[in-house]
Amino acid sequence: MATIGKLGVSAQGFGAMGLSHVYGQANEADSIRTLHRAIDLGITFFDTATGYGNGHNEELLGRAIAGRRDGLVIASKFTHLRDGKHVTAREAVEASLKRLNVDHIDLYYLHRVDPDTPIEESVDQLARLRDEGKIGGIGVSEASAAQLRAAHAVASLTALQSEYSLWTRDVEVEILPTTRELGIGFVAYSPLGRGFLAGAGPVEANDRRNIHPRFTENAVAANSLRRRTIEDVAERLRVTPAQVSLAWVLSKGVVPIPGTRHIAHLEDNWAAGDIRLDEGTIEELEAAFPRGATVGDRYPAEQMKSVPAEPALA
Repeated sequence: MATIGKLGVSAQGFGAMGLSHVYGQANEADSIRTLHRAIDLGITFFDTATGYGNGHNEELLGRAIAGRRDGLVIASKFTHLRDGKHVTAREAVEASLKRLNVDHIDLYYLHRVDPDTPIEESVDQLARLRDEGKIGGIGVSEASAAQLRAAHAVASLTALQSEYSLWTRDVEVEILPTTRELGIGFVAYSPLGRGFLAGAGPVEANDRRNIHPRFTENAVAANSLRRRTIEDVAERLRVTPAQVSLAWVLSKGVVPIPGTRHIAHLEDNWAAGDIRLDEGTIEELEAAFPRGATVGDRYPAEQMKSVPAEPALA
């Protein structure tokens, strides 16, 4: 078990994004079976967002947890801009509650900091909804250390969600230390590098990874040389590359939320919780993936504008 702020959660959560869009076509019946298997394994923390599949992901998760809600921690996220219109936190939460078919969302994030809305204003709106019992914890996603401090001064934050994996370690410089200083839980999305660290990549034309700079032919060739160290460690420990990558993230005291459509991959990911990497192995992996060395930005240029700029490397 783990904690995010005052929320007790499973050591790993489940990121549901890929069940609706982004990584090619998903089968809804298979997705629900995967979610049910996650609950059966002991996963209690499920992450979705209003923007995943234009609301479909929340509806899907809502159907999957019907009759199984007790003991689960449900998280969702919103942005102020939706379909070209400004959305308040209240409007977003009310819509999320309806799509999830619940009367309370345990953790609700500002998905991206809005350039036209001070983060203090966004968090204040969420604090009012928390006081009314519509949401539990307040979170922000992809905020800088300075934005975290500004938001936390308005209303105590439960969680920060940011990308974190062996090939995305920027947060170690300023952001992760700030969460620890302020007592804010850290939730790591894409802990398997969008599948790359487990040996996967885009296989369908409508897979969004096809437009990600890290999945160009040249970037994959360069980054695969680093991934070889993960594969070597996996072979030595007789586990899978995915398990090595997740075990590394878990060693940092954060809560990763890997996602998958496949029960076999889900079970493989969950088993990473039984792996304890020794200090020498952690150093070996980090030497292969020094901060800032991964070839290619983690998002296309336009999306990179909505995430914190990488700080100077320490």
